[in-house]
Amino acid sequence: MSTEGLVEVVLPGKVEPEGLRIRHGAVPSAGPGQVLIRMEATGVSFAEQQMRRGRYYDQPPFPFVPGYDLVGTVLATGAGVDPGLAGTRVAALVKVGGWASHVIVDAADVVEVPEGVGAAEAETVVVNGITAWQMLHRKARVRAGQTVLVHGANGGVGSVLVQLARAAGVKVIGTASARHHDALRQRGVLPVDYRTEDVAKRVRELAPGGVDAVFDHVGGRGVVDSWRLLAPGGTLVSYGSASTRDDEGSKQWPVFKLLGRVWLWNALPNRRRAYFFNVWAGRALARNRFRARLRADLTQVFAALQRGDVTAQIAAQLPLARVSEAVRLAESGTVAGKVVLNP
Repeated sequence: MSTEGLVEVVLPGKVEPEGLRIRHGAVPSAGPGQVLIRMEATGVSFAEQQMRRGRYYDQPPFPFVPGYDLVGTVLATGAGVDPGLAGTRVAALVKVGGWASHVIVDAADVVEVPEGVGAAEAETVVVNGITAWQMLHRKARVRAGQTVLVHGANGGVGSVLVQLARAAGVKVIGTASARHHDALRQRGVLPVDYRTEDVAKRVRELAPGGVDAVFDHVGGRGVVDSWRLLAPGGTLVSYGSASTRDDEGSKQWPVFKLLGRVWLWNALPNRRRAYFFNVWAGRALARNRFRARLRADLTQVFAALQRGDVTAQIAAQLPLARVSEAVRLAESGTVAGKVVLNP
């Protein structure tokens, strides 16, 4: 067993980033069916930005260790787990618990990271890559030659989504502020400035017959515009409510309102579909199927990263001890890509 101790970040309650606490302890042991991972990279996701405001809709009670996903090396295996996993670099989607030097995960939930893919690189595409892949290929089921609209095309999920869509032969219209337009053009995206342009009007000019899919992370009122831009047979995939991050009041209500709208739209006889995407959907009911799908999809994303279809965007790398700074940076909206935490 390693002599180093456990270092983890604790979110004690609704606090500013400076209120995050560093806690030291003993390295935990892997139980039956589990592996002990030495974390090499974890990241600041949108989920943690919501959690520290108490606005993530199924977050655990405070205090807890945040950290939505991680990449690291298996240090030890518990009973019933292939001992050959030790020494392997793996990724895991955990929702909470990733902001720690050592993390216990069920062996069935880890996905091997291919040779030649670095820990920080892999980390940038765990939650963002799975989300993008599943929305694109499992929900919208895009095909070459189609046209899609991606809101926040430079964001964490958006940037992976546009690259996977382009690799699939799909035409992409992406909204972003002007400073990101050159980078989007280099990726073959038609950029639209959501700050200065009438997005709906501009999208209609670029796709007069409507678009085959819209990926919307903003929620709120804008979802109605997204729905109206769909071509017959098109799919709206809503995957968040960024517009309500700083709101007070019920954190469930924006989600329920959106679900109600989605339900109503799907009941209409117009051949268009709407989904509210949640990466955890199906986990409680069919855990094995959920795991198999997650493994298959993340493996596809890692292969796309290896091929160069997707490039890892690391905004910054900071040690766990500087987590407050990392969260501030991620929330500032001034960086492109993922803010990665190292042990």
